[in-house]
Amino acid sequence: MSIHEESRGGPGRRRLLRVVLTGTVALGAGLVAGSPRPPDTPVAGGPGRTRPATPASALRELETGNARWRTLHERHPDETRTVRQTLVGGQHPFAVVLGCVDSRVPPELVFDQGLGDLLTVRSAGEVLDEAVLGSIAYGVLELGIPLIVVLGHQSCGAVAAAVRADEGGPILPGHMQYLVEQIHPAIDHTLRGAARIDAAITANVRLVRTRLAAEPELAAKVAAGALAVVAARYELTSQRVRRLG
Repeated sequence: MSIHEESRGGPGRRRLLRVVLTGTVALGAGLVAGSPRPPDTPVAGGPGRTRPATPASALRELETGNARWRTLHERHPDETRTVRQTLVGGQHPFAVVLGCVDSRVPPELVFDQGLGDLLTVRSAGEVLDEAVLGSIAYGVLELGIPLIVVLGHQSCGAVAAAVRADEGGPILPGHMQYLVEQIHPAIDHTLRGAARIDAAITANVRLVRTRLAAEPELAAKVAAGALAVVAARYELTSQRVRRLG
């Protein structure tokens, strides 16, 4: 099943979303600056620092930043007065990070990045819906971002709730049940207890990554080598982000 089939709303609604995003780009001064940028250009306020412009260089920058984070050598880049003033004129983030809403996993800290570096989209359990898809598409199609990272994490409460509901627990109130339904395909019924939850966390990230990579407009960018969609998982115990094969 494709993302479009799983999402709420039909083709007309998706066309409207694209029109709204395009209109926003035309009207917002800061968003107009999302035009394609030259490869690996210097970053204001960061001596010797360049803005990654390829999937490989963007991924290397995130890996290097996470290494600083987990070894307590954070630089907290791009927070200076100069950078803040420069960003008034526009933004050129180099990666989209789709992460969970969990307060223990803020992407800018986990990857030791600063203002204007990441376009972060967060939903419980990295669940996709039209708003999430539209936000990611905006980053790739309008801002020219070359990398999407789907970032799951150890001890994800949303996935644990989905597993408990699948095992006969109570239906969650309100819109939370939607999360359960979306995470359900990631549950491995051959496992039990904590192992089932932990495996579902990893499987869910991979499924979301696969669905994003199959989205036609993103798939075309991937095929052209202009975009990579990567699945990753953050371990709370070690603070390491590891790429999932």
